[in-house]
Amino acid sequence: MSLQALIAKWSVGWRGPAAAAFIAFLAGLPGLVAAPVLDRDEARFAQATAQMLETGDLVVIQFQDQPRFKKPVGIHWLQAASVSALSSPEARDIWAYRIPSLLGAMLAAAACAWGAAAFFGGPAGLWAGVLLGGSFLLSTEAFIAKTDAVLAGSVTLAMAAMGRLYAAARGGPAPGRAALPLMWLAIAVSILVKGPVGPLIFGLALITLGLWDRRPRWMTRLRWYWGLIVVLVVVGPWAGAVTVATDGEFWRTALIADLAPKLAGAQENHGAPPGYHTLLTPILAFPLTLLLPAAAVVAWWRRKEAGVRFAVAWFLPALLFFELTPTKLPHYPLPAYGGLALLAAAALVKPIDARARWIGASLGALVGLLLAVGVGVLFSLYGDPTDLPVAILAAVLALAAGLAGAWLMVRDETRPALASALALGMLAHAAVLAGLAPRLDPLWISARTERALATARLLPRQGLADAPVAVAGFAEPSLVFALGTNTQLGGGAIAAKAISEARPAVVEAREEPAFRAALARAGLTARPVAKVAGLNYSRGDPVSLTVYMSPVVPAAAAR
Repeated sequence: MSLQALIAKWSVGWRGPAAAAFIAFLAGLPGLVAAPVLDRDEARFAQATAQMLETGDLVVIQFQDQPRFKKPVGIHWLQAASVSALSSPEARDIWAYRIPSLLGAMLAAAACAWGAAAFFGGPAGLWAGVLLGGSFLLSTEAFIAKTDAVLAGSVTLAMAAMGRLYAAARGGPAPGRAALPLMWLAIAVSILVKGPVGPLIFGLALITLGLWDRRPRWMTRLRWYWGLIVVLVVVGPWAGAVTVATDGEFWRTALIADLAPKLAGAQENHGAPPGYHTLLTPILAFPLTLLLPAAAVVAWWRRKEAGVRFAVAWFLPALLFFELTPTKLPHYPLPAYGGLALLAAAALVKPIDARARWIGASLGALVGLLLAVGVGVLFSLYGDPTDLPVAILAAVLALAAGLAGAWLMVRDETRPALASALALGMLAHAAVLAGLAPRLDPLWISARTERALATARLLPRQGLADAPVAVAGFAEPSLVFALGTNTQLGGGAIAAKAISEARPAVVEAREEPAFRAALARAGLTARPVAKVAGLNYSRGDPVSLTVYMSPVVPAAAAR
């Protein structure tokens, strides 16, 4: 069966969204099961969820004894449900916290296919969903236990449902009864996950369409009063509860201390000039990269078509907003990538101009080369000779994805080019995340420290050593997640106190003098049992940790 016939078969009805979701599942799964917990956001979200399960407080979000009033509670509820069903907070299995992100990526791919099919037909809709689901950015966010993949899923569903309503108003197929309730439910969920981002993208698209069409009457059929009711029912109970529980502090912190600084200036050294997201798009959207020039041509020359107009209204205003926002992180435009996927799908409906194919092929080859070079840099900085075969495999797959796609694009075999780049790109992604990255020991300080404590039978959840572990000079959230909520963070004096109480201590080299001075004052000694050296990639600083135990330890731990 030819590729075109296979696509036609799997694009009928529910099969298109299901196939797109399956591609997103395959793309995100390797990282989910293999990558160690990441600093800092993932570890913070996971630790806060673990504490939610430990305390039973489903309203107030905390990281250790500090309130975490930056994002709404939605992602924590989803993670808590996943961990309760598949693991336990005591096990500290990071994969269980990542399940909602994988499901969010699958939802984004499925919704994109569903929405695009209303404008461009089932086969093009399937391509839109598959290209979004297999893109490097979405498949990376799919294995990270934080808000962004779930946000992408909810926003893409809301926009796809709105797209079907817009298509129907412009003479397209009937949207179906589910479109309107799904749209408002998805908007409500996006608010519960990441506050105003979902409504912002939704609103920018509506304003753009209203000004562009000059025929906004179809918007009156969106049943705004029902939308408000849905949002109040979904978001209202938690919003009221957290307002009462924190005396309004959640909103002051979330809006004034977190959101406002991001809009006013570069927060946490994450600033970049306008154009940052645009320059990253060819890499992050791969393999859709091959169709970026064709998508730009479609956006201009076919802008009167309902589907093209809707896709532009979804993607471009959101991209401009994120470009103008001083604080920038690569994943910020992800909820708008569905619009880009729709433009790519539109390009597949008609023959692609030779110039667009050549430029797309050049971009694809360049991205493949950059990714291969990136793999080589990672290996040279953090790998050892035993990692070389995996590094070569990952680099070859990344380069092959770009070159194979480029070669077939030049030969005017667009769909085989996309299929080849997608398959090889997913394999390269898996080789990096599941093969190479976990082997780069210098990057995984917390995981190696946890293993060192477990090997020495000093990990508190083993039931042999007293808790909590004291950590001096290294305060990354991943170590708190690994060692437990009560982990003590501080300086050398805290580590010395732990030794005096026959508890384990972990001391970073810069805190060694203070630690030894505190031990001397107390007339104590400590026995080193392991050393862990590497790089704190969140700060870019070298780290050297020593695990200590007291000479006087419980008999069970000493055996």
